[in-house]
Amino acid sequence: MFTIVCDVAARAEGIGVRPGDARVEIRRAGERQHTRTEWLDSAHSFSFGHAYDPDNTHFGLLLASNEDVIAPHSGYGRHLHRDLEILTWVLTGELTHEDSGGHHGRLGPGLIQRMSAGSGIEHSERNEAAAPVHFVQMWLMPDEQGRLPDYAQADVAEQLAGGQLVPVASGLPRHRGSTAIPIRQSRAGL
Repeated sequence: MFTIVCDVAARAEGIGVRPGDARVEIRRAGERQHTRTEWLDSAHSFSFGHAYDPDNTHFGLLLASNEDVIAPHSGYGRHLHRDLEILTWVLTGELTHEDSGGHHGRLGPGLIQRMSAGSGIEHSERNEAAAPVHFVQMWLMPDEQGRLPDYAQADVAEQLAGGQLVPVASGLPRHRGSTAIPIRQSRAGL
């Protein structure tokens, strides 16, 4: 996989990119920073954790875009997030989510999950299976800080089966009422 970072000056002002900073940058998977442990291989499209690059901290509203592979019977223990829209999309395997709001679910291919961390929520993400789980996770800034935490997941497999680009998560007004999972960011759609 690879990440394409692209902005157009005419549309970029609305997402925090200064006019004149328009650019297209392709970062192939092998060029991204990695976090590797006994149980995790995580490729970071932007600065994340120990992989800090002051020239690559985010893109507009997008704060993180990580591609993770978690080994069997392991994962992220309970940890806290605040004021983030966190989107998780499993490519292969199965990821178990549990949070302090009482939500518990298993995500597999074709499902997308949105956790609005709001005023604060603890959660864990674990691979309880015998095979690795491979997923993508993106963090966005919400429109407002301090809102109540929220959780949703949606099956997008049918929409994706057509092979066309379709919105799978969006806060854009034009996607209200669509099959895209709603996010608390009115200037973003994925």
